[in-house]
Amino acid sequence: MENDTLNITREKASFIRKETLLLHKRAPATRIASALSTVEIFATLFYGGFYSFNDDRNRLLISKAHGSFSLYPILFDSGIITYKDLEDIGKTGAVLGTIPDCNAPKIINNGGALGNGLGVGCGIAKAFKNLGKKGFVFVLIGDGECNEGAVWEAISFAGTHKLDNLIAIFDDNKKSMMGEQSGILNVFPITEKLNLFDWETYDIDGHDINSLYDSLSKATTEFNGRPKAIVANTIKGKGVTKLEEHPLCHVLTLNYAEIEEAIAKLEN
Repeated sequence: MENDTLNITREKASFIRKETLLLHKRAPATRIASALSTVEIFATLFYGGFYSFNDDRNRLLISKAHGSFSLYPILFDSGIITYKDLEDIGKTGAVLGTIPDCNAPKIINNGGALGNGLGVGCGIAKAFKNLGKKGFVFVLIGDGECNEGAVWEAISFAGTHKLDNLIAIFDDNKKSMMGEQSGILNVFPITEKLNLFDWETYDIDGHDINSLYDSLSKATTEFNGRPKAIVANTIKGKGVTKLEEHPLCHVLTLNYAEIEEAIAKLEN
């Protein structure tokens, strides 16, 4: 059964990557490089059985907003929106904006102001604890967000209050909007710093479905008084050489030919 789940998750990851590229084709204002590094993370979270858009028990907060429009194909695949909604992304009056926010179905936080999602996640996780409510709070956060002091306040708070129902997934692609992250504010290695705040950490390949599945499985079954962090080492612009190799890929836009080439490469 686990092998079936992993195979389905890999197929869904390819579907999400293709549809994410098509979304960028329709709405060039989307941050395509940032979104391509999150694909396997979202695929495993949803199709691995850890979270659902119809989940009443757990919560998912998108702090890395620019790179999360790759969630939109999952909204469609879950029957929550139509394919026409995907086609209308970014248009006036459309259901989907170029950056996911609370106007989109099932998105419960606005993440345009970077660095706030983890703090909100801490608040929900602490409330769950106080109320005796079973459930996990997942937060997707980018490594560039770790430049924000609020992130480290939240990290300290979670460790202090033993929020072992909080699972932060760090999309650690080593680049931010302004270039290589190490030359802007060096927060690496993230895992060592998190350990100092009494977090349980899993340092993995963020494009490997098996590793993501194993770490999420452990994070959702271990209750040891420590918040969990999955540090997913990813490649910004994964699957598109032009983006993978460019230090400023966050702000690059692909033209139609480049998008079609990337899709063709994916389908071969």
